[in-house]
Amino acid sequence: MLRSYSRLFQRYPTIFTLTRLPTARLQTCHFSISSTCPTEGLRDFGLPNATWGPNLRNLYDKFLDLTNTGLWRRIPSHNTTVNHLEGIGKRMFLRNIDEDGVGFEYCMFYNKAESRMVCLFQPGPYLEGPPGYAHGGSIATIIDSTAGAGAVYTCGSVMTANLNINYLKPIPLGCTLLVDSYVEKIEGRKVYSRCHIQSHDALILHTEAMALYIKLG
Repeated sequence: MLRSYSRLFQRYPTIFTLTRLPTARLQTCHFSISSTCPTEGLRDFGLPNATWGPNLRNLYDKFLDLTNTGLWRRIPSHNTTVNHLEGIGKRMFLRNIDEDGVGFEYCMFYNKAESRMVCLFQPGPYLEGPPGYAHGGSIATIIDSTAGAGAVYTCGSVMTANLNINYLKPIPLGCTLLVDSYVEKIEGRKVYSRCHIQSHDALILHTEAMALYIKLG
């Protein structure tokens, strides 16, 4: 099975929106891997929970095994980067629902050598658009979050400039999806990424997308 994923990665050669924090007697903090915010005591939402379906759990286990090669790493996922500052109550958009399984249920893995971010995604019932299917805006959100996270881990802080999506097949609620993105090229401050969403078994291609991010600083 791992060989099949290896072939998949060869076939398809990653966002969190940057958050600029108030000073509050601290230096301004960006969401980036070079300037991290304290996470002690925060729940890691990227770990399995009881709402994960068997396909999502199986994919998670396979990618977790790939981290043993040293090429892939699991990315922790918290619902905030700012709750350590007194008086500020903010949440990451994808983690703003308290109940597990009803919104964006996902985890991410990053491959530095390939500048690739993979997101394992299970859309919950609160993301419904057409009856029984995920809303197009939620699909755009998970694409931007995945491709942007890949850009952040590759280049540092970025912001989205353009996102172009081709919606090919509707996405049923509750299914397991592989959101696969990679940084295609970097030209000065411009970071070009590609992303696609496919079914967990790689039989259905749901979306294809191109994104442009701008490096900050």
